[in-house]
This record gives sequence, C-alpha cells and structure tokens, in this order.
Amino acid sequence: MSHEKPDIMKENQEPQSPSGQAAPGPVRCVDVIVAAWNREDTIERAVASALAEPEVHSVLVVDDGSTDKTAQRAHAADDGSNRLAILRLAENRGPAAARNAVFLESAAPWITILDGDDYLLPGRFSHMLALAQGWDFIADDILQVREDRVDIDTPHPMLAAGGGFEPWRCGLQTFVLGNITRAGRNRKELGFFKPLIRRAFLDEHGLRYDETLRLGEDYALYVRALAAGARFRVVPACGYVSVMRERSLSGNHSKQDLERLRDSDLALEALPGLLAEERAAIKEHYRSVDARAQWLEVIEAVKARNAGRIFAAYCRSPAVARFISARLAEQLFQRTARYFKNPFSRNTTLANPAPSPE
Repeated sequence: MSHEKPDIMKENQEPQSPSGQAAPGPVRCVDVIVAAWNREDTIERAVASALAEPEVHSVLVVDDGSTDKTAQRAHAADDGSNRLAILRLAENRGPAAARNAVFLESAAPWITILDGDDYLLPGRFSHMLALAQGWDFIADDILQVREDRVDIDTPHPMLAAGGGFEPWRCGLQTFVLGNITRAGRNRKELGFFKPLIRRAFLDEHGLRYDETLRLGEDYALYVRALAAGARFRVVPACGYVSVMRERSLSGNHSKQDLERLRDSDLALEALPGLLAEERAAIKEHYRSVDARAQWLEVIEAVKARNAGRIFAAYCRSPAVARFISARLAEQLFQRTARYFKNPFSRNTTLANPAPSPE
C-alpha cells in the first residue's frame, strides 16, 4: 500500500479575521470531504453543490487513484472562492483511507462526507447547524433519487416516506439494528447517514476510519463514536441527495469486503463499557453480514463445482442455512419465470440479489 504524500493540486487557504472566523459574511465552519474513484460523470455536480453552501469552509476532494478524469472534472467546479483543494492518491486505497488522508488538510470545527455521485440541496448546512447545538453528530434523513431520474423526480426521504418526524437521539443499539438489511424492503440502513461531525470529538477520542474496510466504513466509525459517548441526533431531511446507481460501490461488493465488515464486528463487540443489549445488537449485525458472505461463498463454489464448499457454507449456522435457502428459492423462482418468458435462454449463473449492509 502506498503512503506517499498526496499531490495537492490547489492550496486551500481561507482568509481569517483576528477572531479566527471567516470574514466577512456567513461563518464558514464546515469542511466537506469528497472521496471519489472514477466519478468523472458526477463529481463536478457534487463539488459545485458543496461550494454553493455559504457555511462551507473548504471542499476537500480526494481522487482515490482514478483512471479517468475525476480530478480534472472536480477542478472544473471551482468557483474561485479559494475553498477547493484536490488531493490525488497514487493508487486506489478505498474510501476509508482516502478520507483519512485528507483529515490533515481539514481545519473547520465541523466535517462531513459527500459521496462523489451525490449532491447537496441549497440550505442544507444552515438548517443542520441551527439544530446542532450540544450534539457531536447531527444526521439528516437521506433523500434518494434514481440516477436516471435525477432531472425528473423529486428526491424522496429514506426514513420518512410519509412526511417529516420529530428529531430524536440515536443510541448505539438503535443504530446497529438500523444497519441490518431486511429482506423485501428498500435499503434504509442508518449507516447511509452523512452527518455533520464535530471535529473536536473525533480528535479527543482518536477516531478515524478503519482503513481495512471498503464496505461499512461509516457504520464502524459511528459505532465507535457512539461507544465513546457521542451525542448523535437524527433530524428530518435537510438536503443530502443520494443518487441510487444500479452498480454503486456499496451495492456491488466482494466476499472479502463482507468478511472484513463481519470481522470488524468482533472488535466492536469487544469495546469496553457496552451494555448487554448493545453487544447483542452487534452480534445480530455480525450474523446478518456473515449470511451474505456465505451466500457469495455458495456462488463461488457453484462456479467452481465444489460441493464441499457449498455444504460447509450451508452448515455454518441455522441463520446462514435459512438465508441461503431463501436465496436459492428466490433464484429458482426467477429462473423459472425467465424460462417461461424465454424458453430458449440457458443462463444458469447464480446472482447476488442481496444488497450489502453498511
């Protein structure tokens, strides 16, 4: 893994008043971190939406070893306010490592994450900051829209499909259980949140992203923060738009990614001071992720014609056996329906229909 110093394309220097605040105009107190890999088609929209927010102190883009023109397209969004910095990593290291790489460049009291294919609506940070007093994390409901409908549909809330809700405090148990994928429903995992995070809290507790994870890195960080006593508030949608892509990085994962996320739960469960119900929630999350990892093991074993591996995965636990049985039944139903629709099709490859948990 390369640890060389990133190539900074543009220096970021916000003019400061004697009091240490940005002057004149609105207080610029939020640093937006955008880690992107091969996002030349969407990164300009993401960066422009962040720079449009007057509360933004800087937008820190990390080009995570892209092979396309991600960095150039990000630079094209520069509005001349001297708030954009772009760091380029020599190789792809994953979102956790990319975000950690730019932490040293961050100076604002609040930080937040923006994915390179998502964007912000005007006024998001002003609404959130008005509700942030006394909290370490403030997360707003995610707005979702399909990639092919961005310019057509109004984004809809992930949690409050029928309207708004009263702000509530999210504890560790609630958060962990809220990250377990449920069959038959759209993805609503709380790990999708992109909260405003009080930088001082992360520094005080030595918290950074787990660089061994390429899936669920937000989940792991938030659990550690909650275990350290973070005050985590959830409020109605303020303007983070998640663009639902058919082949998003979080929805198309490897078995190794799932195994690393699963095994990270062992470390989380061992954190000191957890309540019994919190440890039980982490164990349930472990089992949920393990079931999906074993399903991918079955897919690999079928392709390799290895009955032993299939049997071993199936016998791992009753929960895994139930999950695999349900997925196999789902595959059989889909193939039967496809056969009667097109009896000449002979595609028998197993697929991975299960979305990944965060």
